[in-house]
Amino acid sequence: MSVPEGRNKVFEFPIILGTAGHIDHGKTTLIKALTGVDCDRLAEEKKRGITIELGFAPLVLPDGRTVSVVDVPGHEKFIRQMVAGAAGIDAVIFVVAADEGVKAQTKEHLEILQLLGVKEGIVVVTKSDLVDEELLELALEEIKDEIRGTFLEGKPILCVSAISGKGLDALLKEIQALLDRVKPKSTEGAFFLPIDRAFQIKGVGTVVTGTAYRGTVDKNTQLEVLPLGREALVKSIQVHERSVPKAIAGQRVAIGLSGVSVDDLSRGDVLCEKEIFLPTRCLDVSLELLPSNKTPLRHWQRVRLHTGTSDVIARVSFLDRTSLSPGERCYAQLLTEEEIVATERQPFIIRFYSPLRTIGGGKVLYPYGEKPRGKKGRSEYIHFMSKIDSCTLPSELLLLHLKKNKWSTVRNLSIKLQQKHDYTKNLIDVLAKEKRLIALDAPDIEVLDIEVYEGLKDEIVRILKEYHEMEPESNGLPYELLFQRTSLRFPLRAARKITDKLIEEGILKETSGKVSIVDFEPVKEGKINELGAQIMEFCAKQGVNMATIEEIKKIFKDSQVDRALSMLKDTNKIFIASGGYVVDVNTLRKVINLLDGLGDITVGSVRDATGSSRKYILPLLELLDSLGITRRVQDKRILKRRDLP
Repeated sequence: MSVPEGRNKVFEFPIILGTAGHIDHGKTTLIKALTGVDCDRLAEEKKRGITIELGFAPLVLPDGRTVSVVDVPGHEKFIRQMVAGAAGIDAVIFVVAADEGVKAQTKEHLEILQLLGVKEGIVVVTKSDLVDEELLELALEEIKDEIRGTFLEGKPILCVSAISGKGLDALLKEIQALLDRVKPKSTEGAFFLPIDRAFQIKGVGTVVTGTAYRGTVDKNTQLEVLPLGREALVKSIQVHERSVPKAIAGQRVAIGLSGVSVDDLSRGDVLCEKEIFLPTRCLDVSLELLPSNKTPLRHWQRVRLHTGTSDVIARVSFLDRTSLSPGERCYAQLLTEEEIVATERQPFIIRFYSPLRTIGGGKVLYPYGEKPRGKKGRSEYIHFMSKIDSCTLPSELLLLHLKKNKWSTVRNLSIKLQQKHDYTKNLIDVLAKEKRLIALDAPDIEVLDIEVYEGLKDEIVRILKEYHEMEPESNGLPYELLFQRTSLRFPLRAARKITDKLIEEGILKETSGKVSIVDFEPVKEGKINELGAQIMEFCAKQGVNMATIEEIKKIFKDSQVDRALSMLKDTNKIFIASGGYVVDVNTLRKVINLLDGLGDITVGSVRDATGSSRKYILPLLELLDSLGITRRVQDKRILKRRDLP
């Protein structure tokens, strides 16, 4: 984002610059020299001469751009405050004093900035007027060695004196060039502001301050304070002590609120868009352990988690290992001991619970994690996290969540994406037109995964085909009963919408409140009985020279032959011999009577008595054996009974 040509009027530029560096290296003094603002506002800070709390100041650059500068504490005891301030910055002014060089918090601050994903910055060597050229050169070499391999390698290094003013003009020009390289935070999406201060002002009421991470906010907007769960109305907005009608992501903002008391608020709370964000106790994360750490991080180890302005105790849960070694990275979950609110891709830092020191960090992949069960469940969940990690477009993320959950609503997807409802609805409309999901517009299921829908379509067709074969005279099934037979259970309103869509696609049709396959025509009442009678008459004419099932189908050429044969078999009007031969009950009775008058019952004697052939008599006698009418003894048969079952 560059400066408009020819513009020299002072104007707000939505970028947050932060300072970082060891205690007493001149960060606050440098900011005062650049902005005229002393960020040490507390009495104890004045007394001790160190920064304890976060400080903020507007920096007006020569080209008219005004940016926010965050002054963070350098003392090791105030790393919590440092992380809270650094979490929202877009670029850093990394300060190292010429007379002391690289110190402990220089190293730790640099590691924290790396973990927070800061990509741009300037190295400023302060107090350069207090050392000679030789010592300054040594300091510069030490700094270059320290930043090698980090995001600051190759970035400008400037030597200044905040007291004499030496190098400050060059620094301002370099900051202008830095701003041209920095991509501002997105003003799209739902408003999200982690609160770093809350106080009361007479005539205004409750005021909160923080860095807006996402979106925009206007006066008279109803927002929500989480995890408190309290609604609050925006009564006033200030940016750099000037009243404005709107604030955007990337600005330091002071917001006057009604509906919430300052006593209810604390650092770590979030002021955000209503019905978009939720408190959580389980974060899916990409976690990196610093190479400088001396020991591995164990599964279920307690750590102090810093993200946004939150500072809570959490346990580390690994899904595919028992520990993480220094320098390694993996997917994991952080289970917090109290509720927090976070955005996807939000950076975080973890520190050992005791003694307190920075050991690692990373980014939140999904704020609303679920504990997977079993080895397979953990493996699948890691795959899900890796997919989220590689997602670059909101549409990809939406489809991923939809695939995992099978179906959803606009509201639930808005929460998962942390986007406004209108944005999510528009995204769904686009993906539906591209046939990448199914939009149902049902209150309980508004969106359906495309693979689930295609599988459901095939299942419904199969269910109806089976039903049509069993009940050929019926028009079909009511959609309520149809969806009771599917493997997935759907609410009735969603089932109705799915049915309508399948009808619209020409897969199904609905007749008299019953759903069927589109090309199905019910058999007229009595047709099965009529066809059965015709088959019985045919079989009687054939006698013992039986026809097979396939031959009967070819002769009658009716789609309901199977149904008719099944009905006749179930009512013992026909019997099926081996080879698929069909014999009617009357013919079979005649054969039994014939056997009663024969002496020796053999294949040959029955063949001769009936004038038939071995082709038909053998399967016929085997059928009588299976029915218990006859019993075979070597080559002969004995008549055991004369009545059919």
